[in-house]
Amino acid sequence: MKSFGSYISKHLASFAAFLLMLILINLLLFGLTFCHTVFSDYGDTSPRAMLEMTAAAASTESLTEEAAEKLRQHQIWALYLTPEGECFWTLDAPEEIPQSFSIQDIASFSKGYLMDYPVFVWNTDDGLLVLGYPKDSYVKLTSNYYSMETIQRLPLYLCGMLGMDALCLFLAYYISKRRILRNTEPIAAAVRTLADGKPASLQIAGELSEIAESVNKASLILSRQNESRANWISGVSHDIRTPLSMIMGYADQIAANENASDTIRKQAEIIRKQSVKIKELVQDLNLVSQLEYEMQPLHKEPIRPAKLLRSYAAELINSGISEAYTMDIDIAPEAETTLLEGDARLLSRAVSNLVQNSIRHNPQGCDIRLSLKTADGVLTLTVADNGVGLTPEKLRELEHKPHYIDSTDERLDLRHGLGLLLVRQIVTAHHGSMRIESSPNEGYRTVLTFPAGSAKSPAAGSGTANSYPVVE
Repeated sequence: MKSFGSYISKHLASFAAFLLMLILINLLLFGLTFCHTVFSDYGDTSPRAMLEMTAAAASTESLTEEAAEKLRQHQIWALYLTPEGECFWTLDAPEEIPQSFSIQDIASFSKGYLMDYPVFVWNTDDGLLVLGYPKDSYVKLTSNYYSMETIQRLPLYLCGMLGMDALCLFLAYYISKRRILRNTEPIAAAVRTLADGKPASLQIAGELSEIAESVNKASLILSRQNESRANWISGVSHDIRTPLSMIMGYADQIAANENASDTIRKQAEIIRKQSVKIKELVQDLNLVSQLEYEMQPLHKEPIRPAKLLRSYAAELINSGISEAYTMDIDIAPEAETTLLEGDARLLSRAVSNLVQNSIRHNPQGCDIRLSLKTADGVLTLTVADNGVGLTPEKLRELEHKPHYIDSTDERLDLRHGLGLLLVRQIVTAHHGSMRIESSPNEGYRTVLTFPAGSAKSPAAGSGTANSYPVVE
C-alpha cells in the first residue's frame, strides 16, 4: 500500500536526517575540543611562527626585549649558536643545557630533542637559532610535530565520541522502534483478531489510516458473513423443527399402533430414533454457531462442579441407562467446595456430550468415570471410559477435525459429530482448555481444565460459600 510505503519512507528519511545531524555534531565537538590546540600549534604562537619572530628580532649581540618577553610568556628558552657551535647568547636556558656544541650534537638535537627538551631550529646568516620548549609539551616525529596535549586528548575524545554516537544511535533505534510498534501493534492485533474469525475495529490517523480503513472494511465483511451464516443456520434449524416434529409424531403413532405389522412398527421406531438424532444434531449445530460467533449469551454465576457432576449422573441413571454401562464418580476432597464462575447449563451440556460419546462409541458397553480435582488453583474435570478407544491416526484426525470422524465399521453408528466441537466451544467460552487422550482398546479420555482465575474455594468455616447464591 502507498500509505505503508510512505510511512516506512518517512521513518527512513528521519533516520538519515538524524545520522547527518550526528555527523555535524561530531564535527562541531571536534572543533571545540581541538580548536585551541590547532591554533596553538599552527597559528601565531606556533613553533614556526615563534622561530620567524625570534630570528627577525635577534642579532649576534642580543635579543630585543619585546621578543624575549613573548618567549617567556610561552615558557620558551633560546640559544643562538655560531657556525662553530659556540653561543652568541642564551635566554633562560636550563642549567643542564651546555654552552657549546659539536657538529654531531647539533645534527642530533636538530632532529627533535635536546636533553629531552623538544627544540626547533632556524638557520640564519650568522648562525643557528634554537628555541626550546618545556619537556612533554610536544611530540616530534621525523617530518612533523604534535603537542602532547593533543596526543593526550585524542584517545579521550575518540572514546567519548564513540560512546556518545553509540548512545545516540541506540536512543534513535529505541525511539523509532517504540513509535513504529505503537502505530503498528493495533494493526497487528486487529489482523490476529480477524484471523480468529472475530470482528475488529481500528481508529488510526496519519499515514496508516488507509490500512486501518482496509482492516475495518474486512472486519465489516467478516461480521456480515458471520451474521448471515449464523442467521441462516438459525433459520434452517427453526424451519426443520416443524416437519421434524410431524415426522416424530407420526412415527410414534405408527410404532404404538397395535394393528400395524411388526415390520412396520420396527421401521417406525427406527424413523423416530433417527429423527431424534437429527433434532439433537440441529440443536448442536445451532448452539455451536451461536458460541462461535458470540451470539450465545453466557449466564455465568458461581456453581459447584462437584454437585453438577452428581446431579448429571443421577439424572442419567434415572433416565434408564443400559446395564452394560456403569457410572463412577471420583471427586477429590479439595474439589468438593471448589466454586467455578460459569454457565451451569452449558457445562452440564459439555459433560453430557462427552458421556454420550462414550455410550455411542461403545455399544457393547463400558465403564464411564467422571473425576474432578483441583491443584494450584486449576480445576480439572475428566470424562473417561475403558472402551474401544481410537487409533493414533484417528486421534490426530480428531485433533485437526474435531467436528467429524467416521468409524471404519459401517455396521456401527460410531461418529464423533458436532458434540466434541460443542464441548470445545463451551470450554473456550469459559477460558479453559481441552485435551483428548486415547489408544486402541484402552479407552477414551477427555480432560477439561479451567484457569486459576475462574476457580475459587471458600475458606473453611468462613461462610463465604453462603455469601452469594450457588447453583448446585
